[in-house]
Amino acid sequence: MSDDDVRDAEEALWAVRQVEVADELTLDVAEQGDPDGRALLLLHGFPQTHRCFDALARRLLPHGLRLLAPDQRGYSPGARPAEVAAYGISELTHDALAVLDAYGIESVDVVGHDWGAVVAWNLAARHPNRVRTLTAVSVPHPKAMDAALADEHGEQRERSAYIRLFRMPGKAEEVLLEDGAHRLRSIYSPLSESAVEPHFRVLSDPAALTGALSWYRAMKVQDSATLPDVTVPTTFVWSSGDPAIGRTAAEGCDRYVTGPYRFVELAGISHWIPDQAPDELAAAVLDRLNLSEGSDRPE
Repeated sequence: MSDDDVRDAEEALWAVRQVEVADELTLDVAEQGDPDGRALLLLHGFPQTHRCFDALARRLLPHGLRLLAPDQRGYSPGARPAEVAAYGISELTHDALAVLDAYGIESVDVVGHDWGAVVAWNLAARHPNRVRTLTAVSVPHPKAMDAALADEHGEQRERSAYIRLFRMPGKAEEVLLEDGAHRLRSIYSPLSESAVEPHFRVLSDPAALTGALSWYRAMKVQDSATLPDVTVPTTFVWSSGDPAIGRTAAEGCDRYVTGPYRFVELAGISHWIPDQAPDELAAAVLDRLNLSEGSDRPE
């Protein structure tokens, strides 16, 4: 079977429906699994779509789970408002809640990668009654990121320097899309062309790319400054080969989780954990779903 055939087969496994999350804004929500199973909300990051969870889904489905994976605001064609303020973290968190409400789900297990992890942290911290467990991937609690960035002599400032470009309207789109979108493609390194194609197909559309970059442009310091500690059972999965998130931020995450907590470090894996380490990520997720409260503070 060719890579194209595999990719098409993976896409066909997801059933997609449209969910209204705000006035005139509709998200595409992909679903797999048992409609009566325990619900798991999968939140993608930049610059990916729900398809980043293809490999993880294959490993979770045998456990009777119901997987819901929205293409988030800016990525779904029906949810690309023009105003940057519409991509603030409160609006993004509201979208996640609206998806749960549309499916009649009172409480959900959440997995978030990259920006999806930021939404997941906010969902768990501000709406703990709606979150059973949290598995955050790559990006730690926002206050841990802030603390690492505050260190003038630390590595995180250099690792996060790319954000300055992403926050420049027009300029970022020009840089990422010029020369056949060479720089946009380079962001996905070291993923294969087959793994990249479903995301590139969406993000090479200038309207989608602007929507996705608006997440960076809407960031405000007070968003994380006012974020509570997380009380729900939480696992944070980080990879030592991640060029964007350093060890200081990763290891500082536990200070902002008061519930049961586990830190999983994957050696040598890049930022794209769901693609590159689906077995390890699935094990961490399934472990979290079965943990008893209070059993796993780090040693």
